[in-house]
Amino acid sequence: MILISACLIGQNVRYDETNKHDTKLKELTDRGLAMAICPEILGGLTIPRNPAEIRGGDGFDVLENKAEIIDIQGNNVTNDYLNGAMIALDICQKMDCKTLILKSDSPTYSSQNIYSGNFNNTKKQGVGVFAALLIKNGIKVYDEKNYILL
Repeated sequence: MILISACLIGQNVRYDETNKHDTKLKELTDRGLAMAICPEILGGLTIPRNPAEIRGGDGFDVLENKAEIIDIQGNNVTNDYLNGAMIALDICQKMDCKTLILKSDSPTYSSQNIYSGNFNNTKKQGVGVFAALLIKNGIKVYDEKNYILL
């Protein structure tokens, strides 16, 4: 089973109540070949919510308590993101999921680049906290820019 970021299949779960609908990915879910997942919602974050960025590193650093996830108002929301990532990992493992297609640039999902942590619209190389957790557990992670349809 393939899991896909819920926002990529048209669900309005992003911080700003929008989505990043991708027709090809939605087709996979419509055909029963994939399912949607949103660790942010699983972790108890609301819709809408303040935008958040990883400060002090990337998702691997968050997992090692070397970085944190801060929202634009300065609130530390690391535990909400970590809780959601752990719940989503459990779901992936129970479903024997080997591949995820996730939203790029996200503090949760990104597999290549994340925002700088300064809320200045700049990016840096790094992965989101859920992507880092998946990679550490041997699960393949792609984003909507580099996935390969199976």
